Amino acid sequence: MRPADAVDFALASLRQRRLRTFLTASGVMIGIGALVSMISFGKGLQKNVTRAFEASDLFTTVTVLPGGAEKPGGDPDGKPRAKAPGRADALLDDAAVAALARLPGVAMAYPDVSFPALVGLGDRREFRLVQVVPAAAVNSSALRIRWGRAYGSDDENGVVVNRTVLRQLGETEPAAAVGRTIRITTVSIDLARLATLNLASIFSGASSPVSQETAEFPIVGVTEVMAFGGEGGLAESAVMIPPGPAGRIKRLPFSSVWDLFRIRDGRIGYSAATVRLASLRDLDRVRSKVQDLGFGTFALADQLEEVTRAFRFMDMALAAVGMIAIVVAALGIVNTMIMSILERYREIGVMKAVGASDGDIKRIFFFESGAIGLAGGAAGCVLGWATSLLINRLIDLYLSRQGMPHVAYFSFPAWIFLGAVAFAVLVSLASGIYPARRAARVDPVVALRHD
Repeated sequence: MRPADAVDFALASLRQRRLRTFLTASGVMIGIGALVSMISFGKGLQKNVTRAFEASDLFTTVTVLPGGAEKPGGDPDGKPRAKAPGRADALLDDAAVAALARLPGVAMAYPDVSFPALVGLGDRREFRLVQVVPAAAVNSSALRIRWGRAYGSDDENGVVVNRTVLRQLGETEPAAAVGRTIRITTVSIDLARLATLNLASIFSGASSPVSQETAEFPIVGVTEVMAFGGEGGLAESAVMIPPGPAGRIKRLPFSSVWDLFRIRDGRIGYSAATVRLASLRDLDRVRSKVQDLGFGTFALADQLEEVTRAFRFMDMALAAVGMIAIVVAALGIVNTMIMSILERYREIGVMKAVGASDGDIKRIFFFESGAIGLAGGAAGCVLGWATSLLINRLIDLYLSRQGMPHVAYFSFPAWIFLGAVAFAVLVSLASGIYPARRAARVDPVVALRHD
């Protein structure tokens, strides 16, 4: 029997049993559709996270940390955040930051400075951290300002705000917020007055060395909310202000009580500094130089392999969930093929009586199961693609009301569809092994006597 004849016999049998063929192929379709959706979601998540990190220069960013003990709230496993602990006597001050900026391979270095404030817009107020960011960092590719612009210099009297804080302050249109005035209220301590007061007057509320000061700044730009946190912490800052205006605001010289433990010779150093590299190739050299200065370092690039490994495990877990439906579909194919043997028992006997070999019978049933897998796999790819797009659309509709941008949560490289169809055919062929061997063992004499 020629292979073409075996294909004709297989297709004719499938056409004669259209409903059963459709139901069996539907099982394969659902299984492949679930598998495609699961894998494409994992790949989409990995693509979005990696792209956000690359676009925000997180892989070329090194966080410099002062020496000494780590403050609480870091790694939940108790592991130190820094790559190297650094020297306890190393003070991360302006001179140290300037030295970091002069290192070969460093494109930019600036201290991480933030202070608590009461931020007001109109009649709404919120407690937020205001971050002091130089103009060079705000104008870099690491920050995406969608409405307005970045402030042009370190002394410009303007601020850049996050879209999220605008929504919390009652402004739902970011473009309309550009040019409006935002109020920043800070708290400061009058040390001279503190020396003249006694504890009784302070605790009774009769007199207090603590005072509030409110400064007003125009909003020059609004940053877009990043769905995967890809702005290296800048876009997540509620308010960004240039160093010049920030230096004129009366405020506490520290943002948390833990900063007081870094006092050296009466000076409080910075809790961290950000170093932007000219290229990822400079990472090891710059990190070595920073450690020579006595500071610790943390770079997200060090965690890239762990992140990649985590995505591999996630892909395996998602694929395992999709495989459950494939196993059920494979059992359906086995059942369909066995039922086909019982219904065509006499037909198989006639074919063997007129000269069909065991191999010919096997090929017919292999072609049948393979055709079911091919049809179900192709339809499953379409189902998985359409379902994923629908889910993505529904998520976008919900998140758009929260001010989040459009994100493609599913990714569909060509190999997913090709691999899914090939896998469906392979599973179907494997499911047809037992029915094909059983059909090949049919005794033609017994089959011809079968009613």
